Amino acid sequence: MGRLTEEQKQFYKDNGYIVLKDLVIPEDLEEISVEYDKLFLRKNQEKMESSWVGSDENDRQNNSMFTVKGIHNLQYHHAIFSTFLFNKNLLDALEDIMGTENIVLHHTKAHFKPPEKGAAYPMHQDYHYFSYEKDSMVAAFLHLDAANPENGGLFVYPGSHKLGPQEDVGAKEGNFHYVDQSKFPLNRATPVIADRGDVVIFSYLLVHGSSPNLSTRPRRMLLAQMAAAEDAPIGNQQLRPGQGWLLRGVNVDRDASISKRFEQQ
Repeated sequence: MGRLTEEQKQFYKDNGYIVLKDLVIPEDLEEISVEYDKLFLRKNQEKMESSWVGSDENDRQNNSMFTVKGIHNLQYHHAIFSTFLFNKNLLDALEDIMGTENIVLHHTKAHFKPPEKGAAYPMHQDYHYFSYEKDSMVAAFLHLDAANPENGGLFVYPGSHKLGPQEDVGAKEGNFHYVDQSKFPLNRATPVIADRGDVVIFSYLLVHGSSPNLSTRPRRMLLAQMAAAEDAPIGNQQLRPGQGWLLRGVNVDRDASISKRFEQQ
């Protein structure tokens, strides 16, 4: 540990997220960007829609022309994506944030918001998709394009991770999870302004979402979500490809942990 300053550690503790620069070297960033575009080009003929359908009939109608293209399990498509998972600078930062050197992968994914029709994501907590006993889960979000509110950038409610799990309003209406949008409206959230190559690390309890991309610029991102090896999933959860890969440290409970997850299927 020791990548982050005391001020950065305190910022994360207070706010539940932090923007970090220079974790990925320019050469890796460029190769990731190139292979990302090639992957989406190869997958373009397949069903990749990941847009939110909205919380009511009006939202669904208004968002019908908007989309987010999504691909999961990037490390199975090209080896360059694993350089992000095993990036020493990233793992050093995660140690400081998570308070452990034993870090396991949960999953990876990429979201591409096309220019002028990139869908917004309502405010939500990742907790509702995969809850863990000790709430150690974090996301590391790599920006392949500069992002702001105009091209569908991330919005957060700083400090909301301290509130714990919020009501899962989305589960009452469909397959998506999101919180009460009147309690956490987009227009009161804090935009995360990021440059190309910036990495945002945030707690899975942080309330976050994103604006639509109405600009002429794309918004390309990829992320990995990780947990402490000492932590364990709650309830019956799908075992994802690559879940449990040890990115750093040791996993003394590996056998018990894997058995538990398979027994839940």
